[in-house]
Amino acid sequence: MEDGPGSRAISLGDGSARYQPVLEGPPDSIALHSGVVTLEPGSSVGMHSTKGWEELITVLEGQGELVVPGQDPLAIKPGLAAYCPPRTDHDVEHTGSGSQRDIFVVTEVMV
Repeated sequence: MEDGPGSRAISLGDGSARYQPVLEGPPDSIALHSGVVTLEPGSSVGMHSTKGWEELITVLEGQGELVVPGQDPLAIKPGLAAYCPPRTDHDVEHTGSGSQRDIFVVTEVMV
């Protein structure tokens, strides 16, 4: 892509920070925003909305649940990814032992 962000490898951090940004939109990327979240046992990200964004959550280590009001919690763990469509209230809760590390990727819906 001419005059846009270039290909590169990006560190996901060592898990010592609760939140580690990965891509924060322009000029880092065209539309992607992403980060790594580290949760301790019994903690959660906190209920929030995707607003006008799509979100993909992938667990790097640990296990938890994606909680969406009005739906059964979805178990998430390494090897599974969770998708949240736009305008979805949700929370990610850590249900295992040790740390849980998730990477999230969001992009604004352009329709």
